[in-house]
Amino acid sequence: MKLARFLPAVAVVGMIASACGGNNTTTTTTATVPSDLSISVFDANFTYMPKLNDLVKAGKGNIGVLLPDATSSARYVTFDQPALTKALTGAGYTSSQFTIDNAGGVEAQQLSQAQALITAGATVLIMDPLNSSVGSQIQAYAQSHGVKVISYDRATFTGTNTYYVSFDNVQVGELIGKGFVKCVSAWNISSPQVFELDGGQNSDPNAIDFAKGYNDAIWGDKVQTETTGKTNSQGMKLVGEQVATDWKNDVGGTIFQQQFTAHPTINATVEANDGLANAVVQVLKSKNVPAKKIPTTGQDASPDGLVNVLTGYQCGTVYKAIYLEAQDAVALATVLRAGQTPPSALLNGTTAPPSGVSGNQQPASLLVPIWVDVTNMNATVIKDNFVDKATLCSKAGAAACTAAGIS
Repeated sequence: MKLARFLPAVAVVGMIASACGGNNTTTTTTATVPSDLSISVFDANFTYMPKLNDLVKAGKGNIGVLLPDATSSARYVTFDQPALTKALTGAGYTSSQFTIDNAGGVEAQQLSQAQALITAGATVLIMDPLNSSVGSQIQAYAQSHGVKVISYDRATFTGTNTYYVSFDNVQVGELIGKGFVKCVSAWNISSPQVFELDGGQNSDPNAIDFAKGYNDAIWGDKVQTETTGKTNSQGMKLVGEQVATDWKNDVGGTIFQQQFTAHPTINATVEANDGLANAVVQVLKSKNVPAKKIPTTGQDASPDGLVNVLTGYQCGTVYKAIYLEAQDAVALATVLRAGQTPPSALLNGTTAPPSGVSGNQQPASLLVPIWVDVTNMNATVIKDNFVDKATLCSKAGAAACTAAGIS
C-alpha cells in the first residue's frame, strides 16, 4: 500500500457574536488538530479521546454510525457498538450528537438508515457496509448531500469524500497464513492436504485481500484464488478453495461438509475468520475428530474463536483490537466534522480496489493486527480486557486457561 501524504492540519476559526452593554462583540475560538494525533495514540482505556473535546465543540452536525449485521461476526454487537459509543462520549459528544444503527443484514435497511441519519443532520457517516453495492449507494447519497464518509472495516472504493479505517487486510491474511504454516508443523500434520474456506469475496473486497495474504504466506502466490493441486516446500497440497458467500457461516459449514465428504484426506484447513472456522470445527466434532488433528484458522478474536484456540481446534486468530479501530474512526470523523485536514500520522496510507473490482484509491488509516494463539493470548486479548476472562475460561475449561497462562 502506498503512503498518502497530506498537508499539516490547519486551524479552524469560529466566530461567536454576543451582545454586551448594547454593543455587539466578537469572540474568536480556535480548535486545532492535536499535534500528536496518530494511529499509535489510542489504548484500551480510551485515554486519548478527551483531547478531541475542542474539535468536537468546533464541529458542525452529528455523527451517524452504520453497522451491518449481528450474524456474520459477533464483533458488531459485542465489541464495535460499545467501543464506538465509548469513543464518542469520551471525545465529548452528547447522546443527541450521534446515532449508531445496525442494518440487521438487510441492504435496503442500511441505505434507509443512512438517508435518515443525513436527514437528521449527520455531517459525517462512519459506515461498515453490508457489501460494496450498498456501500457505494450510501456513499453516493452522502456525497450528493455534502456528507463525508468513513468506510469502517470494509472499504468502499467510490467517491471523492470517502476515507477508510481498518487494519492492513493483506497483512491480516499474511498472519493467518503464517500462523497456519507454524501450526501445521506444531501439530505434526503429516502430508498436509489443505482446504481453504474464503470469506465473502462476492460482496466484500477485503476478503480478496485476506486471501491474497494467506495464499502468499502458504503457497508463495499473492492471488485471490490459488490453483487446486498447488504444492509448497513444506509438503502441503491444496485440495480446493471455495468462497462462503457474504461471509455466511452456514454456507461455509455446508461447503466444508461437502468437501470433507468428497475428500476425506483433508487434514488441514484455512478459514478467513473465526465464524467460518467455528463452522468447520462443528463439522469436525460431528465426525469425532479430536483436538489438534485438523488445524483451522481465523480472525476477529471472537469468543468462540478463542475457545477453539484454547481447546486445540483452532491454531490462532488475528486480533484486530476493535477498541483501537473505534477510536481511530471517531478521531478521523471528528477532524472531518470540524472541517480540518487529517494529519498524515493518522491518515497513514491508502487502499485501492483489488484487480477486477471497479473504483478508485481511497485515503486510509491502517492499524496493525496481531496473531494470537495460546502463547500470547494472556498478554494480548486478556490483558486488554477484550473478552471476559471468567466467561472464556468457563467455556474453554480451567485447565485450558491454566495451560495458556491465563489465571
